[in-house]
Amino acid sequence: MKHNRDMDETEGGNCYWANMPPELLREVLMKIEDSESSWPARKHVVACAGVCKSWREIIKELVKTLEVSGKITFPISIKQPGPRESLIQCFVKRNRATQMHYLYLSLSQALADDGKFLLAARRFRRPTFTEYVISLHPDYIFRAGGSYIGKLRSNFLGNKFVVYDALPPHAGAKMLQNRSTQMVGSKQISPRVHTGNYAVAQITYELNVLGARSPRRMHCVMDAIPASAIKPGGVAPTQIDFPISNADSFPTIPYFRSKSSGFDLSPFAPLDSQRGASLVLRNEAPRWNEQLHCWCLNFHGRVTVASVKNFQLVASPENGLVGAENEKIFLQFGKVGKDVFTMDYCYPLSAFQAFAISLSSFDTKSTRE
Repeated sequence: MKHNRDMDETEGGNCYWANMPPELLREVLMKIEDSESSWPARKHVVACAGVCKSWREIIKELVKTLEVSGKITFPISIKQPGPRESLIQCFVKRNRATQMHYLYLSLSQALADDGKFLLAARRFRRPTFTEYVISLHPDYIFRAGGSYIGKLRSNFLGNKFVVYDALPPHAGAKMLQNRSTQMVGSKQISPRVHTGNYAVAQITYELNVLGARSPRRMHCVMDAIPASAIKPGGVAPTQIDFPISNADSFPTIPYFRSKSSGFDLSPFAPLDSQRGASLVLRNEAPRWNEQLHCWCLNFHGRVTVASVKNFQLVASPENGLVGAENEKIFLQFGKVGKDVFTMDYCYPLSAFQAFAISLSSFDTKSTRE
């Protein structure tokens, strides 16, 4: 009881742990972080950061962003760009009866294992459009909830989509005003900010006159990511704080980044006002296989079932890139079972952006299965 009482008195500096030499603290906490090889347990990191002020400062140095660590540690990780040199492997499960789609992080090489839940999306059919509401909670899928993080909306024809982020993806982002706009925030990490509709991507499918089973063209304009992000030394905006209003489901704590990452520690790393054109992605064109009598793409074993929904996104030539930079796969999505699909992504896309783009493949009218 005396130990617990001392831990509660951190503000007064009475915690015994606070008197530990910083060098020893850093060594202990680095060993804790290194012990989590596949999925760093949030409770361990939060427990360390909550001991006292000294520990909290050390944790800020040790916990890295997804881009640097390649590990999805906190919920904010799903809004941060993935690693540059490798793909984050995920899978999506669809429930046709409830119109639900669930995104999981793969924890093994199995194509559909019992992964770590990341996001959920529910499809809502409207008279003139279709909307997918995306949430951090697997069951509470409402825009008014504290777990709401964004949505995907289609046009009437189902061939054009817009991805909306509930929070500004970068400084100066413009919000589409509507009645769903509300306020969320936390005194612990940032002032209250509007949560609404910040357009971050536009997706277009070209209708194919040859039918639903033939290749189609997919075009993605990433409004929140500059084209320079995929060039050597390029930077994509990175969200660092994640204000969530539903403290019962997701406690609001700072989501730290490493000092070694070299990025701005403000709530949102701003885009340069002269950032130029937005990043444009296109689907890799499949090739006709005479032996299999079908259109094929090389998914390197990550896709096992032929489907018109399968796609790979690469940089469009209009970004001004040449050579290998135009061939790199930033997102791939494909079918492995009746209602199971793999989804792999990397920098500069986030899990949220990749998931929203993948959801558009389900709702394109010419691709429904």
